[in-house]
Amino acid sequence: MYNPVSEQIVERLREIVGPQYVLMAQDALEPYSHDETAGLSAWPEVVVRANSAQEVSEILKLANEERVPVTPRGGGQGLSGGAVPVQGGIVLSLERMNRILEIDHRNLMATIEPGVITGELHRAVEAEGLFYPPDPASLDSCLMGGNIAEDAGGPRALKYGTTQDYVQGLEVVLPDGEILQLGGKLIKNVSGYDLIHLIVGSEGTLAVVTKIIVKLLPFPKEQIDLLVPFDDIDTAADTVSAMIAQNVIPTTIEFMEREAVKASERMLDKEVPFSDAAAHLLIQLTGQRLDEVEAEMDVVGELCLDQGALDVLVASDRPTRDRLWEARRMIIEAIAHESPMNHTEDISVPRSEIPAVLRGVREISERIGIRTICFGHAGDGNVHVNFLNPDLEEDLWEQRLEEAQQALYDLTLSLGGAITGEHGIGAIRQKYLVQALGESAVEIMRRIKASFDPNSILNPGKIF
Repeated sequence: MYNPVSEQIVERLREIVGPQYVLMAQDALEPYSHDETAGLSAWPEVVVRANSAQEVSEILKLANEERVPVTPRGGGQGLSGGAVPVQGGIVLSLERMNRILEIDHRNLMATIEPGVITGELHRAVEAEGLFYPPDPASLDSCLMGGNIAEDAGGPRALKYGTTQDYVQGLEVVLPDGEILQLGGKLIKNVSGYDLIHLIVGSEGTLAVVTKIIVKLLPFPKEQIDLLVPFDDIDTAADTVSAMIAQNVIPTTIEFMEREAVKASERMLDKEVPFSDAAAHLLIQLTGQRLDEVEAEMDVVGELCLDQGALDVLVASDRPTRDRLWEARRMIIEAIAHESPMNHTEDISVPRSEIPAVLRGVREISERIGIRTICFGHAGDGNVHVNFLNPDLEEDLWEQRLEEAQQALYDLTLSLGGAITGEHGIGAIRQKYLVQALGESAVEIMRRIKASFDPNSILNPGKIF
């Protein structure tokens, strides 16, 4: 179906971006052969580091004419293989397109390129008293283009939403090289189909994003964080539902079970508060006025204690907050340290079903004989279920993992959930998509893909 990258194609790519930005040496290609998905890698034939929409346009036009697959790539921080070139061909890196073009106070908008690191955008707008809320765990290394591709969320999604809620305009390049301008510095726009939010979350399969306009908010001046331990997992999960039922919407409610906290404690090599508790909730409250945030803290703290919390630890200054969050930020690294061979799922369920999910995961773990560690964004129902393999033979591990995945998806869908909340289908969940959405919905998606990309050159092997 696809053609290899010929020497003539390489020469043309060198003419488009400059010879120094066309990579072919093995050591230069290796970083682009994988993302953060454990156990998945595939080598590109060439990496091209573009620096403008026009360069992207010429690269895609060439690839489309020559029937060469193209994998768009940001920071390579994904957890579903979305940036892995499973069909070989060209990796199109957007990392050089890393400029913050404008911070517009009059319209509360920022215009940026896709190679901007998310954390750098945060710091740039916060220095001017503004706020870009989406905060994926890899914010100091992931790029905004990748955030667009996966509709990245993060802990603050409970109160503020995900990436899609902030994208107001896009410049995109279609697989045939055509450059489109979508939206702009607009709050309202119902002119035809919402192509912007079709692109957001499409995992780089429909178009390549070359410019982004995001809306901003006033920066919340006050913040208080709470660490709340429980001696029972179900009680911790029920507390989240109780909080929401009382119309209390914190900025963040993160959940960690004991095994997650203990793994971080071992990684940090220092004691974590209440590490023997069955579960922890990390709750963040923000606002413009301290008295309002403190009043909300009193309500949340009292509710947690009434629900059976062991204690409520309060942090109102930056050093104390950092200590409370230290274990949570370390979990992913700690899991990889405990078990280099592991697999992460990020199911999403109605918040009220979190206790049922956690009970179900424990049953799956015991029945199949596979170790699990759970944590996640309890406030928005996004639970990260991590399967670990410290000592199983590879064949047995793969067999048990597949069985556990299927059982987890069956459970999730039975509770009205989705098989992925923020990591995406990518290259690792395609065979479950029909089960999750049904044949008709997937067929409509295939038609949309064919309309944008009839030769299927853009990020093939993903989603479908």
